[in-house]
Amino acid sequence: MDKLVTIIGGGGFIGRYAARELARAGWRIRIAAREPKAAFFVRPQAALGQLSFATCDIRNAGSVARAVDGSDAVVNLVGILKGNFQAFHVDGARHVAEAAAQAGAETLVHVSAIGADPASASDYAASKGEGEAAVRAAFPQATILRPSIVFGPEDDFVNRFARLQGLLPVVPIVRPEARFQPVYVRDVAQAVAAAVSGQGRGETFELGGPEEITMDGLNRRIAGAIGRKAFLPLPDALTGLMAKATGWLPFAPITHDQWTMLGVPSVARGPGLKELGITPTPLDAVTDGWLVQYRRHGRFTADAAA
Repeated sequence: MDKLVTIIGGGGFIGRYAARELARAGWRIRIAAREPKAAFFVRPQAALGQLSFATCDIRNAGSVARAVDGSDAVVNLVGILKGNFQAFHVDGARHVAEAAAQAGAETLVHVSAIGADPASASDYAASKGEGEAAVRAAFPQATILRPSIVFGPEDDFVNRFARLQGLLPVVPIVRPEARFQPVYVRDVAQAVAAAVSGQGRGETFELGGPEEITMDGLNRRIAGAIGRKAFLPLPDALTGLMAKATGWLPFAPITHDQWTMLGVPSVARGPGLKELGITPTPLDAVTDGWLVQYRRHGRFTADAAA
């Protein structure tokens, strides 16, 4: 194969895994990022000469056009959890779709999120929905992937809770009844590779793991792996007020918009991993391999649940 795929935001959490899957499939890969040097760690995922890098700021249409020039396929992995959602999720997504169309790319894969809806009360989810609409307008046959919470060794979700459990004697749980369908990062990467190959072109897929779990259940699952047991589920009325009062601070643990977003189940509906030929990986099948670092005595912790 002598085809080029450009991965916008390829130096992120999902990007390293997507690059590996696409390299195995024989694609030439271009990683486009604001700071390409920060993405050099991806190089071992590909063979010599199979991987290149480009500077790209998704907020700048000209920058995106230069980055995707000559591409047969384009993948947009860029997303933020707080900040200027309009610039990254809407305008940036439009820039990528327009540039991909102008470059004559056969395929565009846009990674969004479950819950994307222009009418959502969450600014994050609303921007994701508006971004999908902008992508469809510029590149009608784009394939949209909507993952639930993505977990893996480098994630900032499961690891965050594990760190908190190691630091605090009692862990407060915000939105204990919030529901997720955690999806393994390698499964998401395989979905990206399948979509780049042309599977499900023009369709939308919601990517979730094999089980639903609440925020409370997730924390208790993590605790079972690392030997921690003390929790304090907090009422929504209290945490909502706290998030509204302090969420604007630079180092706030949760913004009010994130709190609002947790009120909408992140659960897959409709076509998903199985329709792309991928068997979802259970959370427990892989997390123990890296959560061991959070046990008091590593692998020798006696009170870690079996």
